[in-house]
Formats: sequence, C-alpha cells, structure tokens
Amino acid sequence: MGVIRAVVKGYGHYLPERVVENAEFAETLDTSDEWIRTRTGIERRHFAAEGQKTSDLAVEAAKAALAKAGMKASDLDAIILATATPDQTFPSTATRVQHAIGMKGGFAFDIQAVCAGFIFALANANGMIQSGQAKTVMVIGAETFSRILDWEDRTTCVLFGDGAGAIILQAEEGTGTGADRGVLSTDLNSDGRFNDLLYVDGGVSSTGTTGVVRMQGQEVFKHAVSKLAACGDTALHKAGLTAGDLDWIVPHQANLRIIKRTAQKMGISMDHVVVTVQDHGNTSAASIPLALSVAASRGQIKEGDLLLLEAIGGGLTWGAAVLRW
Repeated sequence: MGVIRAVVKGYGHYLPERVVENAEFAETLDTSDEWIRTRTGIERRHFAAEGQKTSDLAVEAAKAALAKAGMKASDLDAIILATATPDQTFPSTATRVQHAIGMKGGFAFDIQAVCAGFIFALANANGMIQSGQAKTVMVIGAETFSRILDWEDRTTCVLFGDGAGAIILQAEEGTGTGADRGVLSTDLNSDGRFNDLLYVDGGVSSTGTTGVVRMQGQEVFKHAVSKLAACGDTALHKAGLTAGDLDWIVPHQANLRIIKRTAQKMGISMDHVVVTVQDHGNTSAASIPLALSVAASRGQIKEGDLLLLEAIGGGLTWGAAVLRW
C-alpha cells in the first residue's frame, strides 16, 4: 500500500561575506586559535554585516533552493522558518521571506526550538505533507546569532556564527518501506527542567530587552551526547532501520567533540559524518540545512543516500530525522 513521502526537491544556503577567524578573538579576549580549535573544532565563522537581517540570509538560501529545484515561489504552498533570532518580535520572519521571494499565496510561519529548530520545522513540514495540508513546503533555518552574543564571554562568543540553509520538500507516493526517498521518520523531544543550561537572559515579557547567550558548557555537552545518540536510535527504529544502514549522519554543527562522541556512541565511523563546524561555527537552526546544502553541493551526499539528522538546543530541545536524499 502506497504512502505519501516528503521528498527533497531542492536545497540552498547562504553565508554572510564577513569571515571571522579565531585569531580575531585573541585580539580582545584571553583566548587563542589553539584554545578554540582544541575545545570546539571551530576555525572560523561568518558574521552578518551591519543592517543585514536574518530574513536577508534566509531569502538568499530560499532563492538558491528554488533555483536548484527548478521551481518558482508560486509553486510553494508553505514556508516554515526555524530561527531564534527573528527580525522582529512579530510578524514572523517567514512572512518577510514569503514577500521577498514573491510568494503571494499559501502560508508562512516561524518555529522556535533554538538549535533543534530545523528538525522541528522538518517534522512539521512532513506532517503537513502527509496529511494533505500542503504539497510543497520550503523549510528554512536562518540565524544571526552574532546579534545576541556577550563579546566579553570567551566561552560563548567564539562558538557561534550566522548563516541560512533551506530545503524544499514535495509530496510523492512511496511504498511505505525504508527504501523510499523522503522523510522516513522523526523524533522530537524537550525538557524545560534544563532551561538554565542554555538560554538568553532577556525577553519581551521578562526584561523587555534582547539579552545575550548564557551557557553551562560542560552540562550541555553531557546532555548532548546521550540525548542525540538516543533520539537518533529512536528515529532509526521508527523507520525500521539501523545505524548500519546509514550513509551519513548530518549532525548539528555545534562542537566537534560532541559530534565525534555521539557518532562513537552510535557505532558510526567519522568517515560517514558530515562535518562543517570548522568553517561555520554553531549557526543554531541554520546548522543542519547549511551542512546538507554544502555536502550535497560538493557531491558528498548523493540521491538515494540514507541520512540521519540530529540536533540539540536550548530548552532543552532535541530531535532527529531519518531522510533518504
């Protein structure tokens, strides 16, 4: 019996022009290129220009994804944009993207699950396509985290970067087996008890200010490895597959040590892990779609490859998705 699958039809990404090497931080902070590389694997990241907004980055990624898919904005039924750094308190950044690319119909909205945002957005898009609510959905992750960093805190400001990535999903009939292309399963989780491990110390209804990122790095690290491995295994089980079936893990690009430890815990060789953290830093919700687009553009990910996507972020929120490219 056939089922509806949400199949990737296009992808794209955008990175701001300004590249910030680790050495730049050493000019103002008690840190060094070696310190940052050793602890995070990060070598450089991109920062948005003055006046460049999250929507600006998202629009460029959206245009690239449409071009890759050979589609027009009018072919889209919906845009779901994951971000923790929206242009405005309201309306959604997604509606600004919708207007900018010339999409006059359908609907657009934001999702906020911080670094896990793209997985949550992907799961929502998949559900809408499977239910018939939409046929073609663009899923975007876009962030300007440079706007919410404490430049005197060397434990956080060196970690993050700005960027955007997008994919286009479209309904196709599948066989209902793991051999189908498209989203095969998702697994979403959150636990608000861990709010104080990773958060921004401001907000509309609390301080009336934007605030900056605060993080208990070691605690986040411990939760990340165990939770990412567990939700990855759960997503694979839901799809009727195992880690041995995977061609690639495409993890949230936050920290190379987390990536390596999670792969090890799942029994996956690093030869099968997409790594871009060295060039982008942690771009939060943009992390996974950026990595997908970069890896696909350089021929690393090919049509038919089985992927496991996984991410964890503030909340804590975490999730995984199994996707055949």
